[in-house]
Amino acid sequence: MEDYSKELLRSGIIEAKTGSHESARRYLDRAIYMTGSHNVLAEAWYWMSEITADSVEKRKALENCLSHDLRHARARRSLAILDGKLKADEVINPDELPAAPEGLRQANADRFMCPKCGGRMAFAPDGQTLVCDYCSRGQAVNAGTKEANEKDFIVAMATARGHGKPLQEQVFHCNGCGAEFILPPKQISASCVYCDSPHVVSLEKTKDLLAPNGIIPHTFNQKQAIKLLIDWVESNNIKPEKQVELPRGLYLPLWTFDIGGVIDYTGETIEYEDQMFAKRGQKKVVRVTDQYPIMVDDLPLPASRKLSAVFVKLIGAFDMKTIKPYDPRFLANWPAEIYDVPMADASLDARSQAYARYKDKLPHLLNGLNIVHTSSQNLAVESFKLNLLPVWMTELPFDGREHLVLINGQSGVVASDIPDKAQQEESEGGLMGFLADLIND
Repeated sequence: MEDYSKELLRSGIIEAKTGSHESARRYLDRAIYMTGSHNVLAEAWYWMSEITADSVEKRKALENCLSHDLRHARARRSLAILDGKLKADEVINPDELPAAPEGLRQANADRFMCPKCGGRMAFAPDGQTLVCDYCSRGQAVNAGTKEANEKDFIVAMATARGHGKPLQEQVFHCNGCGAEFILPPKQISASCVYCDSPHVVSLEKTKDLLAPNGIIPHTFNQKQAIKLLIDWVESNNIKPEKQVELPRGLYLPLWTFDIGGVIDYTGETIEYEDQMFAKRGQKKVVRVTDQYPIMVDDLPLPASRKLSAVFVKLIGAFDMKTIKPYDPRFLANWPAEIYDVPMADASLDARSQAYARYKDKLPHLLNGLNIVHTSSQNLAVESFKLNLLPVWMTELPFDGREHLVLINGQSGVVASDIPDKAQQEESEGGLMGFLADLIND
């Protein structure tokens, strides 16, 4: 019976693709009536949605499809188009991605100037205000207490944004002095080179990049960052070889993914014929096939390759519950690096990490069952966020080369690429004298 229903479904799909909608409807109706398979039902209802122009009937067919297979990507994409969350002309074939634009590109940007004196506004490291550099007028950002919204993974994957990364320089037109200046491709905020007014790119107005969803604002200034650096150097007995650059504040991008579904597994357990005398009874190996449900919330992955090795060490020190909805005002006068790891690539790593995490735990979670086979076929990425996290960055001249040092801009935790075995005894002067003088000034 199941083979017959699959043949009916196959015939219905062929008829639908050739434009014979009435014939396709008869085959699909019969397949739905005959089958008990959720996979066949989901596919039949999806093709029912493809052969009707009525929006009410299309929605009903898509919802029926998703009731049998919640992860049906094509149905979710079609429903997103029907709901207006996705434009049909933005849908791309992931196997034939459009070529990335080359050369210069016009980009929209927000400019932040004081409404009182026209001076430059900069985001203060207090987590909530813009401050004028000239008249000291404050302006609350008012980001509120709402959580950053997650984006639908299927919708984003259907567009070029989900697969894209910045490959070209962006040209800004400054609304203050009229000058045009070029922003590097891996940066989304900068100050005009002529009038010094802060600009932040409006990524929602571009078609090739995803805009940030959330941000953790900087919570302390450069002087505090210097003190944290000094304390860290002293506690680790490191001897810098020459003068150290002052820490520079910036934002780094981070993907977070929600992953759900089940891990299919096959395992073996030992049973005894006589349970009361297990040690004496005849034992036999019983094979068990089942599924283990999982849900991973906000699995983090660096969205930039350049600093990822050290950045990974800091991720656990951020309080992700404090992420605010993204507002470009947070970036006023603060450089922010844009992602160069496409969301599609990062999602594969996230799914693989979630699978590996639970695969290793399965024997313990299943009371010692001997696992002989597992499959991630029914694991899916549900949603994602692109977040900007605050750090202070500098380079430490040590052991014959420059070592990267990052300071968590929220918690103050310090991380670097200096191996533990390379730590030396502290010395006077050098870094210590230079930075200590700055703090005391």
